[in-house]
Amino acid sequence: MSRAAAFDAFRRTAPSLEALIGRIERAARSEAPVLILGPEGSGRSTVARGVHQASQRADGPLVEVDIAAIPSTLFESEFFGFRAGAFTGAEAASAGRVSRAEQGSLLLDHVEELPLGSQPKLLRLLAERQYAPLGGADRPADIRFVAVGASDLAARVANGTFRADLFYRLEVLTFTLPELAARKTDLPALFDYFLADLGARSERSRLRLSDRALRWMLEYPWPGNLRQVRNVIERALVEAPRATVLDPPPPRDLSGRPRSLAEVEKEQIEAALAYTRGHQGRAADLLGISRKTLWEKRKRYGVP
Repeated sequence: MSRAAAFDAFRRTAPSLEALIGRIERAARSEAPVLILGPEGSGRSTVARGVHQASQRADGPLVEVDIAAIPSTLFESEFFGFRAGAFTGAEAASAGRVSRAEQGSLLLDHVEELPLGSQPKLLRLLAERQYAPLGGADRPADIRFVAVGASDLAARVANGTFRADLFYRLEVLTFTLPELAARKTDLPALFDYFLADLGARSERSRLRLSDRALRWMLEYPWPGNLRQVRNVIERALVEAPRATVLDPPPPRDLSGRPRSLAEVEKEQIEAALAYTRGHQGRAADLLGISRKTLWEKRKRYGVP
């Protein structure tokens, strides 16, 4: 992908954000850290990758780190790497994500999940461009930082779960993507984009939505944002393998029929697991139940 085309797809699906995208493009050309905030599914990671592709480091590596997917006990060895013998079981040295991002960009996804005890080391990396693998000596880091975080990152600073000094290092160039409900004029363009993209992937051309589907889809608030739109269209595509006119049904909350407690519970379990990328412990914490209870409910409802 050329630097000029880094944000083309996002432009096609978000005409209301043209001014914001222009500001992000200009920021991409600098070497300063970029922080992309917004709700889950709003396109944060796509924009963050675009920052790398539009930067002077586009020919270098883009190394993505989903902090939420790395156990806190393994974060430092995974992130900074380690020397042989640094700890029990470290029989051979391992390059960390920082080393692999040399002369390129390091994308920190779900930065709000960074363990509090590891935050000072990331702060040093940002401030001094130096780090030390576990058991090793200091070494320089020639990398550019792009971070993706939740909209409430500043609130996490206020409640003490995210260091203020690290936040201020990351937020040199901060951009917040709005939820899809706040830019509903973009919906027709978004529908067309996903129909074309999914149609091309499945070798089905000239797909369109039925009039009924288009009516409810234009009114629906889309709490799952872009990810939910894509899922709805892809599900309709799979369930109607020969149709050119897709007619996905409205979500249950638009049908007028009250949902059972079991339906609501299953939906919330699925939402929690999606939000935590399948991490059972964090999903259980979000739901306010034990891991054992979550496992039992997943088995009862057939939630994978």
